[in-house]
Amino acid sequence: MKRIFVALTLFMMIVCANAQSSSSKPPKYAENPNATFQLFPTQNMWNFIKLNTQTGEMWQVQYAINDDDSRVSVTLNDIILIGSTDKKVNGRFTLYPTENMYTFLLLDTIDGRVWQVQWSTKAGNRGIVDRIYDF
Repeated sequence: MKRIFVALTLFMMIVCANAQSSSSKPPKYAENPNATFQLFPTQNMWNFIKLNTQTGEMWQVQYAINDDDSRVSVTLNDIILIGSTDKKVNGRFTLYPTENMYTFLLLDTIDGRVWQVQWSTKAGNRGIVDRIYDF
């Protein structure tokens, strides 16, 4: 009886350990709903998207280890996406990655508008592609 108890206990410990290791990974960034600016990681280790969560303005931020010329911040969107009478609210805009490493969806969490956003190392291939309209 003691052998069965020990074997059953070991089995349960193994099952619990496997369940913990197969859980989803924590996010690569800590989202702060009270922040005006947030950095969102891309699948490219050198590039992030900086978002003004009040206005929807965005910049592609590239860092480097040794090459100073590779450290850049370029505009993805410099158009304020809220109306002139709308109050600026931290956390109004947020980004969601897609399966395409260059494409994100920008969501206005207050009114539900969505835009397709593209980042790129080539100037002509980055920015807001278009707004996604409801049908």
